[in-house]
Formats: sequence, structure tokens, C-alpha cells
Amino acid sequence: MTADGNRRAESRDASGARASGGRPGPASVETIDWHTGGEPFRIVPAAPSALTRDGLSVAERRTVAVADAEAQWTRALLCREPRGHADMYGAFLVPPDDEAAHLGALFWHKDGFSTACGHGTMALGAWAVASGLVPASADGETDVVIDVPSGRVTASVRTVGGRIADVTFTGVPCHVHARDVEVATARGVVVDIAFGGAMYAVLPAARIGLRVRPADVTSLIAAGREIRDALNASRAAEHPADSRLSGVYGTVFTEEARPPERLPDGTRRLYHRNVTVFADGEVDRSPCGSGTAARVALLADAAELRLGDELLHESVVGSVFRARIARSATAHGLSAVVPAVTGTTYATATCRFTVDPDDALVPGFTLR
Repeated sequence: MTADGNRRAESRDASGARASGGRPGPASVETIDWHTGGEPFRIVPAAPSALTRDGLSVAERRTVAVADAEAQWTRALLCREPRGHADMYGAFLVPPDDEAAHLGALFWHKDGFSTACGHGTMALGAWAVASGLVPASADGETDVVIDVPSGRVTASVRTVGGRIADVTFTGVPCHVHARDVEVATARGVVVDIAFGGAMYAVLPAARIGLRVRPADVTSLIAAGREIRDALNASRAAEHPADSRLSGVYGTVFTEEARPPERLPDGTRRLYHRNVTVFADGEVDRSPCGSGTAARVALLADAAELRLGDELLHESVVGSVFRARIARSATAHGLSAVVPAVTGTTYATATCRFTVDPDDALVPGFTLR
């Protein structure tokens, strides 16, 4: 289901919730909160019951979540004010597809359920190690295998002296979907589209007269929304094999932070900056894990990033992911790469959110 389908499902659910008293969810929800590169990630270990029943893949559980009143209500409760905010992000933990994975995750935001989340995968890996769910040595690297709607991904958690130093997210094969796509907007821009677990439109911020900086975020949000909506209206990002992965999820605005550097071993290091506007105008504070994966696919396709090279991808708040090509691949008959993206993630809170039966503002509100 596309992001637009998520919004339509949310509207139907909101109407149904009002008709039934508006309280289809639990009286309290417990979460563990992390951030990866500044982007929040709210983990819900006890998912709504419809999402945990036997016999479903994680991709199928996402379809169930979109139609389930309790899942939508709980998501809204945790994303909207006063318990969240317009840029909140998180996941319900669900059973994996099989015993080869440690857990499954359904990612959500204020507008619905996404198919991929690199920063969330990093946070989940760190949480799984920190909580003892996946045993790890004091020094070394531990793989946490996670099933998500776009496929099976791995969070490799590196520990030093018993502390988590960083996490590397290795995603699904990523490919270029289309180059030089004209977008029917007031600005008349041209974008590239790539799949990084979700579909992203990518363009230099300078193409619309802006910079990747906090002062331009409001204008970037407006442009990102317009580009995404125009591309989805024209069905410009239809996935070649799975319609549930179709539709542009986000717009990645890029700029070069400094010229590329040739390292002593002959490899190159690229220094880029980006801001990703995803869903309906949400801004990723991190360099965006799945957006970075899409960016790696584009750079590899253009031979700007080769095996052994590194992309330092900086966010609008200054946090950095280090990305590289883990290996070449094919996906649905297309040339693809499997990116590896490394970043840092930290726990911020353990929460128990409650619902007062007299609170007329439940499940909450957004002002953007």
C-alpha cells in the first residue's frame, strides 16, 4: 500500500473511532525511546493483538495494521501531541517471518506505517543487545536480524568495553528506479528516484534555490510535499515486484559538504549533506538510513561510489552516517547494491503513557 493509501486508511479509521467512542486502544502503553542521529524512535514491545497472530509475514502484518482500529489508534496516541509530535517515529515489535530472525518490526509515523527505516533498525539492534534479548560479548560485533515490511535486514552492533560504540544497518538490495524524472510542480524540477527499502525522490537542494540547513527547513518541507504528491499522482514510482512498496515515501534534498577525498589506499571518501522530508511533511533529523541507502544506489549507478569507497552523509542537525556498498546484487532483474550504513544510537527514556477516560483530546492532535 502506498503512503497515500495509509492516509486514506487513517481517515477511515478516525471516523470509525469517533463513532465508537474514539477509544479502541489500551488504557496505557509502555515504550522504550531511543534516538539515532537525533531522530526519535519509540519502541513498543507489546503490539496490538491483531498484529501478532500466527501465520503472517511482517509485510502482511503491515497491511493488517493499516486496517486495524487499535493499531491506528495506538500509533496516533504515541505520535500526536501531547504524547508525541508531528515528527515522531517508532515501531511495534511483532513476530519475525521465521526463526532465522530475532524479531519483526512495523514502523510507524504520524501519517501511517512505512516499509523501511534504517535509523529505527539501528536503534532496534542496539536495544536488543542492551536489553539482553540478543546476547553480545563485551568487545566485538553482534548481528541482530530483523524482518521488516520491505524484507530482512541486519543491525550489526559493535561493542567496546561493554558499551555500544555504533551500529551498522545492512538493508535489502537497493536500485535506481528512474533518472531525470520531470515533476509537474510550480517549480518544474527534475529528480531521480531510487529504492532504499522505500522509494525516494532525490535532487540537489540548489535546484530549487535552497540549502540543506535549519533556516531552509520550512521551505524544504513545502517543496518535499509538493514533489512527493506530484510524483505519486502520476504513479512515477511503481515497484517492479510488490505494489505494497510502490509510491514515493520521501524526498531527499542533497548538497556536497566538501569535495571528495582520495585516500592513501586509492579509495575515495565523499562528503554530502542531506535532509529527507518523508510521509506528509515530516523531517528526518538523522541522515535517514533508508534514504542514505537509496542515495548509495544512485551514487553506485553513476560510478561516483565504488566498492571500498565511503559516503559521509551529514544530516540537517549535523549528525553523520557512514555508508558504503556492502556488495553488488540484482533485484527483480535490475542491477542493485546492498548498502551498509553506520551510525550511533542512544536510549533516551522508558515511558508509560496513560489515557484518562475523561480526556477529550485522546488520541491527540497535530498542528502540522
